[in-house]
Amino acid sequence: MDSPGQKLKRARERLRLRYRDVEEASQRIAEQHGNVEYTIALSRLSDIENKGTVPTIFRLYSLCAIYRLDLTEVLNWYGVRPEQLPAEASHIGLDSTHLTSFQTGDDRAGAEAPYEIEPAKTTFVGQVQRWGKLSATLLHGFEPRNHRLGYIGLEDWFMYPLLQPGSLVIIDGRYRKIAANGWSNEFERPVYFFEHRSGYSCAWCAAVKDHLVLQPHPASSCAPAVYRYPNEIEVIGQVVGVAMLLDSRKQRRARPAAVPVVSPGH
Repeated sequence: MDSPGQKLKRARERLRLRYRDVEEASQRIAEQHGNVEYTIALSRLSDIENKGTVPTIFRLYSLCAIYRLDLTEVLNWYGVRPEQLPAEASHIGLDSTHLTSFQTGDDRAGAEAPYEIEPAKTTFVGQVQRWGKLSATLLHGFEPRNHRLGYIGLEDWFMYPLLQPGSLVIIDGRYRKIAANGWSNEFERPVYFFEHRSGYSCAWCAAVKDHLVLQPHPASSCAPAVYRYPNEIEVIGQVVGVAMLLDSRKQRRARPAAVPVVSPGH
């Protein structure tokens, strides 16, 4: 099997480029970026092709630009698989709620979920363009242009039992205005996804003058949270879909006792 260096060499030879041509082209790229790291000297190119030297990310970028190669494909030649980043991240537990922005160039839509998620707290996944394995019925109607994904953390009981910890929610960013009425039961009442100084929250909400009151499900034993709006909190969008498991054995920790939560300064 050809080494990455040999594949790069064949790409150069197909274009009938000499070492000197590649060096000069890389110098132009370096000038455009104002960074000499993009330059590929003759000796370095020879080492990359013949001795298995791994190019720096800047030189790899230059080679892909000069040879008209896809950067992701070339990274795969070296055993680096960007498409696995989400899956790798899912195995690294982070205690705090965080924003996730993994994207790939694969425009496949539809029948599969982005990746396995196992963080401890509520997570905003963001826009998803590449999908892993999941039933199509779970995310039926998902529109990548308008919808984003959020993850209800395993320690987040705020909307339990309406939203189980570990639920995956679909967020429509077109609906950010907090509704004051228009529902007759808890299933019809809009649920929103928020970003604030402490991370992310998913909740019912009431607008009171220049504050937003995040209201938990009555059965959750959680207390409301109050934030100044828009200084301390942003409405990411309204939850328009949810996928969740109902197996109580997945609930790893007991619910905490109710503790009033208010924003700093209250």
